[in-house]
Amino acid sequence: MAGMVPLGDASRRPARVPVVTAGIIVVNVVVFVRELMRGDAFVTQWAAVPAQIVSGHHWITILTAMFMHGSWSHIIGNMIFLWAFAPEIEDAMGRGRYLVFYLVGGLVAMLAQVAASPHSTVPNLGASGAIAAVMGAFIVTYPRDQIRTLLFIFVFARIKFIPAALLIGLWFISQLFHAGSVAQVQTGGVAYLAHIGGFIFGAATARWFEGQRRIA
Repeated sequence: MAGMVPLGDASRRPARVPVVTAGIIVVNVVVFVRELMRGDAFVTQWAAVPAQIVSGHHWITILTAMFMHGSWSHIIGNMIFLWAFAPEIEDAMGRGRYLVFYLVGGLVAMLAQVAASPHSTVPNLGASGAIAAVMGAFIVTYPRDQIRTLLFIFVFARIKFIPAALLIGLWFISQLFHAGSVAQVQTGGVAYLAHIGGFIFGAATARWFEGQRRIA
């Protein structure tokens, strides 16, 4: 069994400290601590349930759900991916544009999941849709950058440098591959449609959000 964990862009460093990305990570951690303290009641109140949203209720959860996570592994994995790709995108877009991009990307991703399963009563939560938007922007902006990646092969692990286009491209293909098999599932799991929706949004709008601020 093999796996890849991106650690960061080895080809460039942001010109500015990624304070927005760091702030997003802090918010996610604070919200997760609140989840641990309040339990299922907190999740029920703030996670996005497609059937409720389609019926016109709890629309605020489309926003709040993107700062929630289902487990330690869920939040740790998401924050690692965010930190691997987001600092360069924040730098390219500028802090204000990047924050708007991240939030809108998360909203689009969540709505894509709702549209795919409008009658589902399974709570949806997680930052992965917004992070997928960041990855979509990255593959458009810096496709040739080398990503420092921790590569696992069975019990062995080593650091490799993988082109962003290849690493993110393989990730996106895996989302497409799994999307059809989970579209009908009502018992939970990974929100692949949110990943796909967020990624497409990010790839399609990256240039617009970057404007004249892109770093070559």
